[in-house]
Amino acid sequence: MNLYFETYGCSANQNNTEIMYGLVVKASHKIVENPGEADVVIINTCIVKGPTETKIRRRIQDLQKLNKPIIVAGCMPDVRSQELRLKNVYLLGVKHIKDLSKLLSSFQSCLSQNCEIKISTEKIHKNPVVGITQISEGCLGACAFCATKLAKGSLYSFPEDYILASVKSDLEKGCKEIWLTSQDLASYCLDTGKPKLPELLKKILALPYDFYLRLGMMNPNNVMKIKCELLEIFKNEKVYKFLHIPVQSGSNNILKAMNRFYTREDFLTLVNEFRKEIPNITLSTDIIVGFPQENEQDFNETLDLLKEVKPEFLNLSKYCAMKGTSASELKQVSREIVIKRAIETQKLYKSLQDNSKWLGWQGKVLVNEKSKGRFFARNLYYKRIFVGLKENLFGKFVEAKVKETKKNFLIGDKI
Repeated sequence: MNLYFETYGCSANQNNTEIMYGLVVKASHKIVENPGEADVVIINTCIVKGPTETKIRRRIQDLQKLNKPIIVAGCMPDVRSQELRLKNVYLLGVKHIKDLSKLLSSFQSCLSQNCEIKISTEKIHKNPVVGITQISEGCLGACAFCATKLAKGSLYSFPEDYILASVKSDLEKGCKEIWLTSQDLASYCLDTGKPKLPELLKKILALPYDFYLRLGMMNPNNVMKIKCELLEIFKNEKVYKFLHIPVQSGSNNILKAMNRFYTREDFLTLVNEFRKEIPNITLSTDIIVGFPQENEQDFNETLDLLKEVKPEFLNLSKYCAMKGTSASELKQVSREIVIKRAIETQKLYKSLQDNSKWLGWQGKVLVNEKSKGRFFARNLYYKRIFVGLKENLFGKFVEAKVKETKKNFLIGDKI
């Protein structure tokens, strides 16, 4: 059959789609680029944000007009199964990725909460330079705003040997950049009682290949448990100096209402210690504005935090009540105020961006992005650098020097 894929959401979802690519190609199906050419349409969904879920629902409605089977995968099937029981729509739960071939044969939905070690499956990379490996499913959190846990359940850490085999396979295929992903990377193996992320990272970094390792999102409360070990690991020459720790709010009152298990002070301690030990480390964080009960003082505390830490990356969300979450039962902040606060936060974030310190920097970069004949690279600090138009540098490590800076990227020459 001809199969068309669309993917929404996080890097774990991207990884799941690459696994599905491998499964269908192994079964002699063909991946096509246009839904009109497909026999079956496969949508890998996300429910982290309300607007994203709404967008996906509309997309499914549009695709139904093609009168072709639609397989809905990802987080939506487990959480919205009743709403998705539509004509020609079949459901593939987030823990049933490896059952895709079976579904394509029987067209019977696959849903359950049984854990699945999907990373043992062959995958096809969308970007041949980047290998993504998910190290766990679910989380130990109880966030009042999050619907993802309703789909993925409690933490289930994948066996270390499967993870190492997945990473090694990617490196053997020529990947030069490895992404480790999960809902909370720092929680790895806490479901068995002891955090083991540092042990896993040391074994990955010991693999005899030339590559950069990017660590995914880690919640502050679990980073605190392994802080000293992580600080040493981040100093490794193979590890991107890229730290993604979501804060969500600068107000302790709101963090408590969110059930986030850490304080503003905890977050600041981590940021300051990592920056002290690793100058110029790139910080990425997440903020939600307009959470129920957030007043002007709470919001101003978030703005003050943003001014203090000046993150290089910000994933900003306007709070949206998600069906099935405890926060959806609370009195909501008016939409007008939520939008106003989001605009103000985004404006502040943009005003804080300044790449001037990188002018004249030179060193090793990995060319990991190719777009319309243009090549972009990342240096060890995960700074995005435009490195050329014509010479095919894709997938190569080169020496580069920054000659110009922009708000969102750098411009350099290969040297």
